[in-house]
Amino acid sequence: MASLLEPESPSPSIYIPEEWSDAADSIAYDSVTSPPPIALICGAKNSGKTTFSRYLLNVLLKRYRKVAYLDTDVGQPEFTPPGFVSLTLVDKLTPDLTIPCLKTPERCFFFGDDYCVSNKNENPTKTELPLVVNTPGWVKGVGYDILVNMLKYIVPTHVVKINISAESKNLPAGAFWSDEDYDGMVNLIEINSARQDSYNRSVLVQKDARLLRDLRIMAYFRQCFPSDLNITTIKELAHALASHSPYEVPVSSIKIKHLHCQVPSSEIFFSLNATIVGLAVSSEDSENLPLCVGLGIVRGVDTFKGLLYVITPVPQSTLEKVDIFLQGFIQIPTCLLQVQGCVSPYMSANVFATS
Repeated sequence: MASLLEPESPSPSIYIPEEWSDAADSIAYDSVTSPPPIALICGAKNSGKTTFSRYLLNVLLKRYRKVAYLDTDVGQPEFTPPGFVSLTLVDKLTPDLTIPCLKTPERCFFFGDDYCVSNKNENPTKTELPLVVNTPGWVKGVGYDILVNMLKYIVPTHVVKINISAESKNLPAGAFWSDEDYDGMVNLIEINSARQDSYNRSVLVQKDARLLRDLRIMAYFRQCFPSDLNITTIKELAHALASHSPYEVPVSSIKIKHLHCQVPSSEIFFSLNATIVGLAVSSEDSENLPLCVGLGIVRGVDTFKGLLYVITPVPQSTLEKVDIFLQGFIQIPTCLLQVQGCVSPYMSANVFATS
């Protein structure tokens, strides 16, 4: 039976090429960089952006007590479930770069889809912490335009561009985001993807993006239960979630916002049932997106009592502040709905009262 995120045995250490090590050291120990560096990592899919970003975090943490990590890859984020644009403060080294880990972000917004987003409503603020910016592997068409806008808006001190062997999939050479002649104000570092390890074995593995997203979602909802509870397989998690007592949320206490589609008022409850929603707290400034505190599964809807039944690892003290449900396109992993011997409450026929 498949396990949740953690492998059965420790993962072998990842081989870091010398040019990767040199690039990370030049960012972390650049004596002329003050305030601390802002490094944006970009490149095509499967080029090693996540691995290099995590390695760079470790190198920076040897010099700085904390490092900020801005994740704009909503499809495969580093520290959160899919669908989030997040800012996380990291203060501990990651001993194994192969094992994903969830962290509570300092701030996050729920985009609610697997594709990247560009938001220009927020103004950048000065920081005294080094910042690592992870970007999606969507570098063609609209994805390229979004990346260029991000680079112009964030104004990093360093841009690390990772190239793969398929040149047609790489970003353009040089400072591709610059409209004028490159003035050298941004330190552009171009490196190659790690094609081989120290034994000359290939390390490029085609990732199953959907599987990775599902594993992160399952790892997130695993947090609904104590860490010492014996839940190590997907089947065990499905059973645990099916029998877990949900929170009762009065419909009158929340607003429901559909992020990427319009839903008729008569269909709102049906659209919410058996979905994953972002749990958000409204902002006093209406121009800002609501801050998201986590995800929840809408297990059922009682239209007569006006209640939503929600499963979430968000603490009750935080959940009491939630006044917005954000519905996107993040789906419950199918493996949690189709487990042999388990009648999934999310697919039952009697969720809605009919009389």
